[in-house]
Amino acid sequence: MSRAGIEPLSPQKKWRAITIATLVLVPAYWAILIGFVSAGSDSDGGVGNPAAAIAFGLMLIPFVFVALAFLSDHPMAAGAVVKAMGLCLVVGICASALAGDAVTGIIAGVGAGGIVALRADEPHSWKARALGVAIAASYTFILARTAGAIVLLPAPIFPFTAIGVADHFSERRSERDTAASRSSG
Repeated sequence: MSRAGIEPLSPQKKWRAITIATLVLVPAYWAILIGFVSAGSDSDGGVGNPAAAIAFGLMLIPFVFVALAFLSDHPMAAGAVVKAMGLCLVVGICASALAGDAVTGIIAGVGAGGIVALRADEPHSWKARALGVAIAASYTFILARTAGAIVLLPAPIFPFTAIGVADHFSERRSERDTAASRSSG
């Protein structure tokens, strides 16, 4: 049993929530990216109304957190979605300002929101999740500067996958610690 008598979230259910939230994030991310690129481009190759593309992408972000919280059976899903939106804004704006690009900020902000939106069971650590999101944002930052713009298209898979992997490592560490305490005691 986990917190408050709730059964632990199965890996299948967790990864289903991560997958569906990522599938909702992809069009949001691409719309925001298309809007920013079109707004910053001098050529006529962009969309006619970059602000509409950005607004559409930003409008989808709350649904990303709704999918993540409700599909992971978060015990306080509505509150987690509100916290996730706040963290997304604060972290995303700060990361964009520090990195000097919108993509790193989007990944960092959405990842930070995902930390609180995805249900955390007993062995899961917010520190491990934050480290995973930091690695995902750092990887995005490096890709943006070294590999070119085309490699940024799959960037939406980074933040929630990093949280899922961090949870997996936390669970494995907890299992190792439990096994070690049983063998020594």
